[in-house]
Amino acid sequence: MTKKGQRAKGTFKITKLILRQDRFKIIIWLAGILFTTLATALAYPSLYKTDEDVQAIALTLQNPAMVAMLGPGYPPEDYNTAVIFGHEMLLFTVVAVAVMNILMVGKTMRQDEEEGRIELVRSLPVGRLAYLNAAALEVFLVNGLLALLTGFGLGALDISGMDWESSFLYGCVLGAFGLAFASVTALFAQLMETARAATMFSFAFLIVAYIIRAAGDVSNETVSMISPLGWAVRTEVFYSNDWRPVIFALVFAAAAGVLAFYLNNIRDMGTGFLPERKGRSHASRFLQTLPGFVVRLERTQIVSWGIGVFLLGASYGSIVNDLESYLQELEYLQDFLNADSGNSLLKQFLGLVLAILSLVGSVPTVIVLFKLKSEEQKNRMEPFYSRPVSRYRMMAAFFGTAVGVSVLMQAMAALGLWSALYVTMEEPLAAVDLFRSAFVYLPALWALAGAAVLIIGFFPKAANLLWLYLVYCFFVLYLKDLLDLPDWLTRLSVFEHIPDTLKENIDWLSLTVLTAIAAVAAAAGMIGYRRRDLAG
Repeated sequence: MTKKGQRAKGTFKITKLILRQDRFKIIIWLAGILFTTLATALAYPSLYKTDEDVQAIALTLQNPAMVAMLGPGYPPEDYNTAVIFGHEMLLFTVVAVAVMNILMVGKTMRQDEEEGRIELVRSLPVGRLAYLNAAALEVFLVNGLLALLTGFGLGALDISGMDWESSFLYGCVLGAFGLAFASVTALFAQLMETARAATMFSFAFLIVAYIIRAAGDVSNETVSMISPLGWAVRTEVFYSNDWRPVIFALVFAAAAGVLAFYLNNIRDMGTGFLPERKGRSHASRFLQTLPGFVVRLERTQIVSWGIGVFLLGASYGSIVNDLESYLQELEYLQDFLNADSGNSLLKQFLGLVLAILSLVGSVPTVIVLFKLKSEEQKNRMEPFYSRPVSRYRMMAAFFGTAVGVSVLMQAMAALGLWSALYVTMEEPLAAVDLFRSAFVYLPALWALAGAAVLIIGFFPKAANLLWLYLVYCFFVLYLKDLLDLPDWLTRLSVFEHIPDTLKENIDWLSLTVLTAIAAVAAAAGMIGYRRRDLAG
């Protein structure tokens, strides 16, 4: 066997091992993306039955707010049901596929190394690159399968305008850009020392790519082409069917992947090319407290998410002035959307933006709490509990930090949104109204934090169910009206119980109930955590 062959020895056996280990996650991700895509495609013909319906939504998709959210539009006269579906669904589906790949690659290429699994595998007669090869092969198989199933599924629906070429292009866009973000994550996995840092920087790359694309699509197409997401929307699926961005994505994925393989081959196990900064030799007084310890542990992540939420809010706020001008020029569109004025439509848009930002802000809130579970699984909590530190106090410190993070995220979201409104509009919405509308979502975030404590206390292995629930909340927020979901199904989302205070009065009863649920769940979770055995 050649030297290169020795380095790859055992690749297929390890691939089977990884696929078996990740099979449930893969099935859930693929089933969720496929179901959402196909169910939405089936719903479109019944939503836009007449030419007037198609033209109305075509005009809506031309406004700057929709361009920033979904990508550039096409001439209104060229729209049909298939074109509308491609315009509205492609970008968000690509983002979902990117998230799937970031989580999958971050786990197999860095977390497994951090937790010692790769070292254990390398002690067997396998090549140095076998595990990395297996992880890459898993990613290729999953994205390839997603592309094929999506293409076949859309083509088999036999919807007008969705021919086989367009359907397979849609699937190939998902697969190709999934590989692109997988390669970026693999690259960060070599640069960073920890799985958390690699995953965090990969998500930061995704957020920055989305913001650059949004800004470029609204103002300068050249800027948008810097972002991989800018390439994705320029495939113009179901319209002109441009395959070139798919080729660009595959070339980008190959280049980043080759670089990741090279860096992996020359670095030592457990190290990164960007080592973490050394801390102080002596801890500060604050660090010696439990809240200080938790904040220090999560500091980088909290700051990164705060900046990301602020920038996301600012990016949405920067297009509102253009949206207002656009609506004032289109009385027909206002009539179609059943709006009394452009102002009410603006408030409707801002309410949707705040809901999206709150959903994004719930992610770091939950991450803070699940960090306790992660540290426990790595046997890092035992030294604390061998000292006079109770589990109640430890869990309370994490829960209190999560509550503080939720307040910070909502404040950063409102600040970013209002700052952009203040700069771009002559008469921006009052800051107090915007901040009130953001903070009214806090009980929903606290309910999710309480659920996280409950899971850690009683069902630590079921943590993925909460992430699945957050995906469901996004699904409801984005597609409830499109798919005409029944009321009982939409109200399973905690965010559906939050009033939009820009349009209606505060429903104190629902907010009180959510806060009470959060408190009861957190208290029960603390009791469960105190009584159960530690992992390991």
